[in-house]
Amino acid sequence: MKKRNATCAVIGTGDYIGAEIAKKFAAEGFTVFAGRRDGAKLEPLAREIEAAGGSMVARTLDARKEDQVAAFLEDADAHAPLEVCIFNVGANVNFPILETTDRVFRKVWEMACWAGFLAGRESARLMLPRGQGNIFFTGATASLRGGNGYAAFASAKFGLRAVAQSMARELGPKNIHVAHLVIDSGVDTAWVRQRREHLLGKAAHNDPDALMPPASVAASYWQLYQQPRSAWTFEMEIRPFGEKW
Repeated sequence: MKKRNATCAVIGTGDYIGAEIAKKFAAEGFTVFAGRRDGAKLEPLAREIEAAGGSMVARTLDARKEDQVAAFLEDADAHAPLEVCIFNVGANVNFPILETTDRVFRKVWEMACWAGFLAGRESARLMLPRGQGNIFFTGATASLRGGNGYAAFASAKFGLRAVAQSMARELGPKNIHVAHLVIDSGVDTAWVRQRREHLLGKAAHNDPDALMPPASVAASYWQLYQQPRSAWTFEMEIRPFGEKW
């Protein structure tokens, strides 16, 4: 493994997509700064990455808190230049509109949109003086269309996409690649499998190509990072070939 003098910050390093992103960029020589609400849950991932020869710094991070996001990214940049920031916070909930409380709506917006704005702004603040960098955002089907019961989630994801698009137009000419990755399918996690089984019964597991493997999401982010600036993608949609669209 060739070590790089660069860091990759993963905001929202959960057990599936975030963990795979961290493993992929660590395997490519980045020092990964991984943040999630309960940083202690990152210890097994850190051990796995280090056992494979990589480097990861685990931090407790509430991505909705401006001071915490700024400090997290500044620490990453102090370790080695911040070259990649990936915002991967979830907040996927489903409630009928009359059961969507103001607290739910506000919290989902804070997690999926406001936190993304903070991550994007603070990483741009560090990258602009060097004239280079990569800022990527995890989107969803809900980024492009609202669905039954997804008023809170879709509005937040629509907002995040708008933040990303505005940043891409502003920062692209300054040599900072901003991209939005739309995952147009369910991701293969324990929660999604349980939900599919509840809705479809045991037949939910008959098609192994119906769900997106988290490692495939990480591979897509690596593809975005590797793009030459003469052919940058702003928005990439990914789905398993078993997904109807």
